Amino acid sequence: MTKSTHRKFTFEFKLAAVRRFQAGESQVALAKELELSSPDLIKKWARIYRNDGEDVLRPKVPGRPISPPKAPTQPESELQRLRRENEHLRAEVAFLGKVKALRDGEQR
Repeated sequence: MTKSTHRKFTFEFKLAAVRRFQAGESQVALAKELELSSPDLIKKWARIYRNDGEDVLRPKVPGRPISPPKAPTQPESELQRLRRENEHLRAEVAFLGKVKALRDGEQR
């Protein structure tokens, strides 16, 4: 058997090969007839089909999956906004205090 590189198989091609294999045809004979690089491809497709169903044989869409849209959030109340801003300012003051303490420690 000749080995092809990065050959893409359609869903229909894979499904037909799996069904013929399940009907009793030899995976080696099928691989030769279908010009597959390895008879193990048919066995792999058959296992996937048996375990997860035929939809798993469909080609995957390239790229990252699209995340579902986020639920719209309610507008932040003024109290919530002020609390968030206050927390941010406290963190900033603490950070600047540590920077000042480090600078004072270096100058001694």
